Amino acid sequence: MSTQVAAVGTYPARESVVRPIYEQAAKLDRLGMGLLRLGLIVVLCWIGGLKFADYEADGIVPLVANSPLMSFFYHYPAPEYRPYMNKEGEVIPDHQQWNESNGTYSFSHGMGIVIVLIGVLIAAYPILPQVSAVGSFLLILMSLTTLSFLVTTPEAWVPAMGASTHGFPYLSGAGRLIIKDAIMLGAAVVTLADSARVWSARNP
Repeated sequence: MSTQVAAVGTYPARESVVRPIYEQAAKLDRLGMGLLRLGLIVVLCWIGGLKFADYEADGIVPLVANSPLMSFFYHYPAPEYRPYMNKEGEVIPDHQQWNESNGTYSFSHGMGIVIVLIGVLIAAYPILPQVSAVGSFLLILMSLTTLSFLVTTPEAWVPAMGASTHGFPYLSGAGRLIIKDAIMLGAAVVTLADSARVWSARNP
């Protein structure tokens, strides 16, 4: 009996220590939202800017060429790109010429402008939350498109080259980059809701 009383007596004491910590943590939601939005802006502007680099344009060729939604931007159908793939940092003039004729670089530049624009729209949150909401909505569409590459891109999975670990669920390097857009998708939904809430509060 005394043991039970002692155990019950220690519970309020333990709670009195833990509760203030959780109460302070609960106040971090606005800071977290700001960091989340800032992270999206940095990533979008950075990745969008990299779309003007040839190595980045080369890297997205399998994703775009195999996508029913985007393959029409290229001049040559999949899998004609495979002999012309470059490693990052590698320069092969013949491969560059093929990518030029394929429209690889012009498409990548256009995509870079779109991605940076989405980042700028989201950054308008303090002044124009309704514009930021549009940016978040566009990011949702972009993330869904990127995630669709998991279904359409063979290079998203480890190829069957002898090892038993190939195909689904074994993501390749490209696949591991794609799956991260699931986080981007969730962040876009959260920032969209927050921007819409702020605009609604300002315009009752």
